[in-house]
Amino acid sequence: MAEDYFDRATIQIRSGNGGGGAATFRREKFVPRGGPNGGDGGRGGHVYLEADANLNTLLSFRYERSFAAEVGGNGQKNNMHGRQGRDHVVRVPPGTVVRTMLDGVSYEVDLARPGQRLLAARGGRGGLGNVHFTSSTRQVPRIAELGEPGQELTLELELKLIADVGLVGFPNAGKSTLLSVISAARPKIANYPFTTLQPNLGIVDVGQHDRFVVADIPGLIEGAHAGVGLGHDFLRHIERTRVLIHIVDAAGVDYRDPVDDVRQINEELRLYQPTLAERPQVLAMNKIDLPEARDNLERLRSALGLAEADCFPIAAVTREGVEALLRRVAELLREQPAPCLDPVEPDEVPLTWPLPVLDENNFRVEQEGHAWRVRGVKIERLMTMTNFNQPEAVDRLQRVFEATGISQALLNAGLQEGDLVRVGKTELEWDSLRFE
Repeated sequence: MAEDYFDRATIQIRSGNGGGGAATFRREKFVPRGGPNGGDGGRGGHVYLEADANLNTLLSFRYERSFAAEVGGNGQKNNMHGRQGRDHVVRVPPGTVVRTMLDGVSYEVDLARPGQRLLAARGGRGGLGNVHFTSSTRQVPRIAELGEPGQELTLELELKLIADVGLVGFPNAGKSTLLSVISAARPKIANYPFTTLQPNLGIVDVGQHDRFVVADIPGLIEGAHAGVGLGHDFLRHIERTRVLIHIVDAAGVDYRDPVDDVRQINEELRLYQPTLAERPQVLAMNKIDLPEARDNLERLRSALGLAEADCFPIAAVTREGVEALLRRVAELLREQPAPCLDPVEPDEVPLTWPLPVLDENNFRVEQEGHAWRVRGVKIERLMTMTNFNQPEAVDRLQRVFEATGISQALLNAGLQEGDLVRVGKTELEWDSLRFE
């Protein structure tokens, strides 16, 4: 696609780390039994992607590609919690499809409606202060959690135009010319292939009550469904359209057979996405101001087997036949359900990645060469939030391994003394996890 349109981008996002909890105690002169009073750390900021109706390109990501939310503040004494990190909002145009990989699985979210939000990266949890670790047997806990690390993700952004009508056809069929005479759009027009290198949008008024958006998108060639030429750059932009205007050079100016052209374009649509070939389509047999085009009209109608109501001989340059074509398109649009693109309500819940629902308490043990890997949401989070400089924190981790059955599962799997145990990014020697 042309650089000034910029409909694809890759960005890096990072949510904020959670703040660490505090391990502090009351120290007042006249309070001889001052207890723990360490506050919790604040949550790290989230990273959101939001569809902004004022944007229509991904050009802003050409130079700025990294975005980060604020980290959470650390807990303080006197039970003061750390400040919550500020969220960061990355604004994208409506129609942006967002993709990422999580644990080797690809996920996709479509931000089609203005105001839609995607919670793309969650901020890390704040660590607990030592007030949470008191018990009848532990009155002076010298333990506090670290903040949970934020998420760091690579996002692939792809903009798919939101238009009611798509103009399809071979290069030089007259798509740009038609758009220029039915709307205020001024696409580049010239007599050579691929004059249109980027999508062009135009708003068309038909009568007093019908208005729709038309997209003139780069022309197709054979193999477009497989990415040949500008194939994918074209095809993905018509996925959202409700009606297609198929423009064919009925005169065969470029020594092409118009019947073969129509069949080939429809085959490319079918191979790319079968539903596109089934979408309502009207045929605009262009350039009837030329004698060769008029000679081909009847052959086009009969060879393609199209209903007469959906075949329109036109001359885009002189507007001959164009009004009848537009009235038919408006009629078809009234019959097709319009997508719900109303702005979201202020209290609408943000979208999230469609992750499978997991039991956080579940875990599994796997062998990695001469080491062992423990996988599980809860145990991996605990490991990242454990401060190994605090002996009581290590004792707590040992108790969790025993209470959850992880220690026994490792032994049953064949764990030997001195083996390495990996949880997340942490590596421990089994001796350090055993009770004496």
